[in-house]
Amino acid sequence: MRRNRSGLVSDIALLSFLVLLYICIVFISGTPDDYIQNIIILNVAFILAVVTYFTTVTAGLVLNLVFIFAYGFYTMYKTISLGETIGLNTYFWLIMTPLLTVVLWIFTLSNRELQAENQRLEKKTANMAIVDENTDLRNSISFQKDATLFTGISTRYQIPLTLLVVKVKYWNEIRRIIPEDKLAEAIHDVSQLSQASIRTNDALYLLDKDDATWGLLLFTDSDGAKIVIERIKLKLQELNDTEFVKKYKVSLGLKIGAVQYQSGTIENPLDFIVQAKKQLEYDV
Repeated sequence: MRRNRSGLVSDIALLSFLVLLYICIVFISGTPDDYIQNIIILNVAFILAVVTYFTTVTAGLVLNLVFIFAYGFYTMYKTISLGETIGLNTYFWLIMTPLLTVVLWIFTLSNRELQAENQRLEKKTANMAIVDENTDLRNSISFQKDATLFTGISTRYQIPLTLLVVKVKYWNEIRRIIPEDKLAEAIHDVSQLSQASIRTNDALYLLDKDDATWGLLLFTDSDGAKIVIERIKLKLQELNDTEFVKKYKVSLGLKIGAVQYQSGTIENPLDFIVQAKKQLEYDV
């Protein structure tokens, strides 16, 4: 409802601005004796309106006050020195110039409200999304929801639960080598490598796409996690020997950290990730 109202106000303001410009053109064409002066003032009025569009209404109105003062001083000079009378031309521009500024500011304000609303909706949609659109992997939001469930199952039924955090070594340097259009594909290939190394009842998450970091929730203990780690590293070696180096012109390395869930030391899913990431420091 608010978005529709903002759109309506924006449309009315734009239409009003066009109507005012049309009135200015008609007025100028009806006063050929002051044609040059009116054209100059119209350009000044348009410039003030554009300045308001890119800045604020305060700046626009201050500039309008400067214009009104300067134009009033010029009119007074002509009246006193040349004996001319104050005609319709003067009153027209003293009213029309600030009016153009205000109408364009209303259009700008409504337009910015629409942009802000659109950004809020995009952010809300991104926050609600639980699957990465490029890799079809569950993301960190999904991890937090699932980890709460899995840790509850682990505690209740005494089933060991281990989190593996997998990170690409030197990713910031690698992403400068791999073309931008292939980065998503490279992340997808590494995701497939990790997915192929776990069982169907384990879960894989893309925790940080920008830093190429994955999380694997495994219903196993630390010894079982070591087997999965070795399996991932073996598959990585096979990938480097066959496809990855040829495809992306770079050899890939992984750092893997693992932490088994302990209800007394891990307070929440984010703490689970933090403790697992600390183990990355020992994998050199």
